[in-house]
Amino acid sequence: MKALLDTNIIIHREASKVINQDVGILYRWLERVNYIKCVHSLTVTEIEKYKNQETVNAFQIKLDSYERIEIPSPLQAEVIAVSGKIDINGNDKNDTQLLNEVFVGRVDILVTEDKKYIRKLLS
Repeated sequence: MKALLDTNIIIHREASKVINQDVGILYRWLERVNYIKCVHSLTVTEIEKYKNQETVNAFQIKLDSYERIEIPSPLQAEVIAVSGKIDINGNDKNDTQLLNEVFVGRVDILVTEDKKYIRKLLS
C-alpha cells in the first residue's frame, strides 16, 4: 500500500523543529501497517522554491527516504470537472494533481491537512 503525503505533511515531519506532533504519530502508524510513504515531484518542486538554500539542501537529503512520483499521471476528466470549479491558484492545481494520483490508483491514500480536498471530494 502507498500513501502520498501532501507538502505540509512532509514539512511538518522533516522540519528541524517539531511543529505538529500528530504527524510523528501518523508516520509511526504508516510504518506499522507497512505503507510506503510517497512524495510527488510537485511537492519537491515546491520545497525547492524556498529562499533559504540551506533548508532546501536539508530537505532534499531527507526527501531521498521517500518513494518519489516523478512523472504526474494525466489528469482525468472527472478530476478536471470537479477541480475546475474550485481551483483558484497554482497551489490548488498542484493539490488537484495529487488527488488525481489517488483517483487513478497510483497511490492508495492521500495524507493532508488541507480542507480544500474535502470540498473537491464532496463536489
